[in-house]
Amino acid sequence: MRAVTTSPAPEVDVVLPCLDEAGALPWVLARIPDGWRALVVDNGSTDGSADIARALGATVVTEPRRGFGAACHAGLTAATADVVCFCDCDASLDPGLLAPFVREIRDGTADLVLGRRRPEGRGAWPAHARAGNIALARMLRRRTGLRLHDLGPLRAARREALLGLGLTDRRSGYPLQMVVRAADAGWRVAEHDVPYLPRTGASKVTGTWRGTWHAVRDMRGVLAEPPQRPVPRDAARGGNSR
Repeated sequence: MRAVTTSPAPEVDVVLPCLDEAGALPWVLARIPDGWRALVVDNGSTDGSADIARALGATVVTEPRRGFGAACHAGLTAATADVVCFCDCDASLDPGLLAPFVREIRDGTADLVLGRRRPEGRGAWPAHARAGNIALARMLRRRTGLRLHDLGPLRAARREALLGLGLTDRRSGYPLQMVVRAADAGWRVAEHDVPYLPRTGASKVTGTWRGTWHAVRDMRGVLAEPPQRPVPRDAARGGNSR
């Protein structure tokens, strides 16, 4: 009888929403920490991104419904690790920077950890995209009291707690909705500086004024939502009260 072997459970799952990122995938996947699993969520790529990701050892999740939030949530529901991270798949952010975020979650000193993008290199963060982000951070502060400076995609939290937030946005508002509902639930949200590099390829969201406007519109809709039923704070901390 052949012995049945199973792959060890991943220490951390990293969700990487992907739409035509063939040029960036080798750089990004090479920086996933050992023992972590890369979940590349293919959101309709036509450049062979899914095949490249598989060849480089990533787990590929297919999400045919277009939208940044749709891709992120498909990755979250496919994840099995206790801690889940999110990172853009365009080589603008190094997923290796998530290691201290994960330690903070596991130590129980924060329930959601976000990366505050600090641009490095010309063109890393277009002026219109930065202006939109500043405006949203101010609106977020008025809505929740959180004094954050960025709503960037680099982040970490516990999987079950994230699922408990009941996130519904499947477009550009997904990252903001996660923060708003976490704040409504009384989560401790931390923010740390991370270098932000010029991305590989063209941005699908903030590369143009039009794309930025649509993103801001989606996020303003999220801020207008009434507060949701809070998720117990213990859920965000792995069931252990502190």
